[in-house]
Amino acid sequence: MYMSDDNKPIGWWLKELDRLIEASLDSVLATEGLSRRQWQALNAASEEQPIAVALAPFLAGDPAELAAVTDPLAGRGWLDGEQLTPAGRAALDRLTERMTAQRRRLTAGIDATEYAMAVDVLRRMAVNARS
Repeated sequence: MYMSDDNKPIGWWLKELDRLIEASLDSVLATEGLSRRQWQALNAASEEQPIAVALAPFLAGDPAELAAVTDPLAGRGWLDGEQLTPAGRAALDRLTERMTAQRRRLTAGIDATEYAMAVDVLRRMAVNARS
């Protein structure tokens, strides 16, 4: 059954928005040949948080899986162990600027109050779904 855009349920819109957000942010990271996990690893290193801790929710805890994320960053000269190198800092700054611009584009036409209300509604729905 076809549903027009004006009668699709919230679940459809949540999945569609998630898919589009992921694709748009992944396209920004692809300009540097990075994965989402590598982006998270760079951010963790910039905050002096252990990369394994930051990525724990996304990885199975296998050291080889973590190495698959961090070794390419070290190979580019962006990471030295758990620390960002100057080149890594420059790459992170460059990507942060692009990611921020992409996030602004995604929320264009939505004021801060509307955004806060949307997040609050989704948060409350998640709480309701858990109970």
